[in-house]
Amino acid sequence: MKSPTLFRYGAVALLVGTIAVGCNATDSSQPSNLKSVSVTQIVEHPSLNAVRDGLKEELVLAGFDPDKTLNWQWESAQGNPPTATQIAQKFVGESPNVIVAISTPSAQSAAQASKQTPVIFSAVTDPINAKLVTQLEKPGGLITGVRDFAPADKHLDLIAKLVPKAKRVGVIYNAGESNSVSIVNFVKQSAPARKMTVVEATVSNSAEVATAAKSLVGRADVIYVPTDNTIVSALNSVLQVGIKNKLPVFSGDNESVEKGAIASLGFNYKDIGKQTGKMVVRVLKGEKPGEISVESPSQVELVVNPKAAQQMGVKIPDAMLKEAVKVVK
Repeated sequence: MKSPTLFRYGAVALLVGTIAVGCNATDSSQPSNLKSVSVTQIVEHPSLNAVRDGLKEELVLAGFDPDKTLNWQWESAQGNPPTATQIAQKFVGESPNVIVAISTPSAQSAAQASKQTPVIFSAVTDPINAKLVTQLEKPGGLITGVRDFAPADKHLDLIAKLVPKAKRVGVIYNAGESNSVSIVNFVKQSAPARKMTVVEATVSNSAEVATAAKSLVGRADVIYVPTDNTIVSALNSVLQVGIKNKLPVFSGDNESVEKGAIASLGFNYKDIGKQTGKMVVRVLKGEKPGEISVESPSQVELVVNPKAAQQMGVKIPDAMLKEAVKVVK
């Protein structure tokens, strides 16, 4: 992107008002009377990047163009929650019209830092459990947004269709992410009705993902990767274990299927970004975020990857290939 916005990437500098972590900083030449939107994102991976792309696209459609008619900046915490806190504090100090927080950790940091600035969250699994809002309908206060609580029960049904003998579902997740805990609890509640059990492997950072995946070999019949930012950002480590051991890997998001998971019934994250963008526009035009109800995506899409399935010893039926919104080649 060219002037008036500037991308800069670098290490975090622990100085007051200075954070250089993968950001799109506002050019000082922009007119000061423009509306301003500051976007914080916990980490870069396809799903969250798609949210950001959809957000920007919707803003442009509404006449808020980051290149011309909007002060826009974006920063990534590179998977580091303390950095997300620093970004949130920096943004609040700059008093933008809206802070957009993509992911639960970024939203929690923004919510804690902001006392006056509206915060619109996106790709947050369980905003109530994350203590962002106390209710979904007109939550009040400064915060609202779009949640992405994945239909994990339907994911188990999908696993059962493709791997009928699967009874032990291995789940890798970051126990420190409240969104992941909510999803895994739902998986555990849904499993008994399908005569399945859940085998957990927890991590605290992406460096531990490969070891967690290997720990499931022999203990699980399949691996399920929920919409967990830590795991998704290190998905290749899980896929390598799956291919090497013929241990089928399923995901909670469709972007992970494009990277090599077998299948998912997931949300279109670019559409989630557009949905978020519509909310941001409403706030930029004067609505109070607390009067805007938390929204959810309207539908899920089946995406399958026959090549990945073959590598892990699974065959996708022709009927499912025809049903899929996308078949990854």
